[in-house]
Amino acid sequence: MTGLVYLADVVTLQLDQELCIGCGTCEIVCPHAVFQMTDGLAEVRDRNACMECGACALNCETEAITVRSGVGCASAVISESLGRTDSCCRAVDDSTTA
Repeated sequence: MTGLVYLADVVTLQLDQELCIGCGTCEIVCPHAVFQMTDGLAEVRDRNACMECGACALNCETEAITVRSGVGCASAVISESLGRTDSCCRAVDDSTTA
């Protein structure tokens, strides 16, 4: 199976666990399962899977999450579909990342 992955350590996603109230909304709205609930609070499970869409930050009622949406993977996918080659994402074969 082929998917998109980020280049390591370029994501702008930040989670302030002191502001987290454990509602779980971030886990629900994230299309790439970046978050998980542990001991009643959110934590980042896979930062590099974040496509910086901003759904988590827009839906976090305590503003515990920040991300600069539109600067990462989602923009890269659009750029690649337009034939641009300066993408920060790349297609990978999932069997090689396991």
